[in-house]
Amino acid sequence: MKLPALILGAAIVLTGMPQAAQAQAPVEEQAVKPVQVGNKICPVSGEKIAADSGMAPVTYEYQGKSYNLCCQGCISLFQADPEKYSAIADLEVMKDKEQAQDAPKGNMPMGHQM
Repeated sequence: MKLPALILGAAIVLTGMPQAAQAQAPVEEQAVKPVQVGNKICPVSGEKIAADSGMAPVTYEYQGKSYNLCCQGCISLFQADPEKYSAIADLEVMKDKEQAQDAPKGNMPMGHQM
């Protein structure tokens, strides 16, 4: 009678304990990188974002997205009304994607795609 109980106890120890120990181990949080929106026009000033403009372009993170702004001065204005400015940038990117899809694909013969 003691042998089956011993085998059962060993089976529980060998299969159950490591899983229970793993379940109690702390799980490290994974860093979530913001998604780059890719806007090319500053949603605050309406200026084209360019490194050669004399102002240093910056990014601002809002709700998991990283928005491009033309300069440091636009950050505080973006922060004052982030819903407005993020919507402007998102709309610009959406329009750019639509235009890219509608653009002719070049001089490829019919039926050929790149």
